[in-house]
Amino acid sequence: MADDIKDICGVILASEITNTSSVFKDNYPRSMLEIGGKPVILHQIEFMREAGIKNILIVVKHNKDKIVSFFDNGDSFGVNITYIEQEQALGIAHVVGQLEKYIQTPFVLFLGNVFFVSSPLNEIIKSANYKNASAVLITQKTDVLNFDGLYYGMVLHESGMVKRVVEKPQYMHSPYKGCGLYYFRPVIFDAIRRTPRTAMRDKYEITDSIQILIDDGYPVYQHDSISWYRNIVTPKDLILCNNKYLEVNKHALLIGDKADINPKAKIINSAIGNNVKITNPITIKDSVIFSDANVSCRNNIESSIVYSDGSIQS
Repeated sequence: MADDIKDICGVILASEITNTSSVFKDNYPRSMLEIGGKPVILHQIEFMREAGIKNILIVVKHNKDKIVSFFDNGDSFGVNITYIEQEQALGIAHVVGQLEKYIQTPFVLFLGNVFFVSSPLNEIIKSANYKNASAVLITQKTDVLNFDGLYYGMVLHESGMVKRVVEKPQYMHSPYKGCGLYYFRPVIFDAIRRTPRTAMRDKYEITDSIQILIDDGYPVYQHDSISWYRNIVTPKDLILCNNKYLEVNKHALLIGDKADINPKAKIINSAIGNNVKITNPITIKDSVIFSDANVSCRNNIESSIVYSDGSIQS
């Protein structure tokens, strides 16, 4: 039976999924890093909202106050937000398993530190309905079969269904890589309950849960809808995401609301957030200036992030 979009909920994992400390400033969870002057997860919320999804669960842990204070209950963004606190960092499957009591409908799941360019989400949901899929892995097609360890790969059956998923392979014989974006029916929770903890990473991997679904005979498909994708791990990743945002939106640069910029300053291929003040006639190139930053340095800034407290990270 086809799912009505209004009955589908969205889930964003905005907690730090692993125990690895971020290379970003401690007071900036990766999900709140700015792309085009907006937090990463605001882009995701807008993507869901455009498809008609209004009810969104955000899983929080690290620096949750920054996330909650920004989004509140979601009214200002046209959605209804419920916050769930992550109990332990034991892998994506473990986190998703905690949500079973909150979800009785199909749902889309996004990792909160990814930025992507995609075809509309309602196309993916329509395809899932047509195929009666228990899960859809939202993927990017690539000619590069040497994966860099941030993705999972898959092997497809001649019918088009996924027959095997492989977590962080070195090489794969399929052009499709997973991007941390999924559509699931609630049957995934049964698979998660039977997912073993891995020996290699000591985690409960969502790819293992998906493989259990496949082995149980449930139809799992991939949907090649991602044209560009980045898992934001380093400052360079964030700068690349901002450059892609400028390219997609046909901007040479982006200046936020109420920015006060020295008239002799030069802004090149950069994103400037809201309420930014740039005091001196410096050049800012290939950089991201977060909202509310007060930039008073006299040196030029290139390939760097400037936080709201004015600190610079290259």
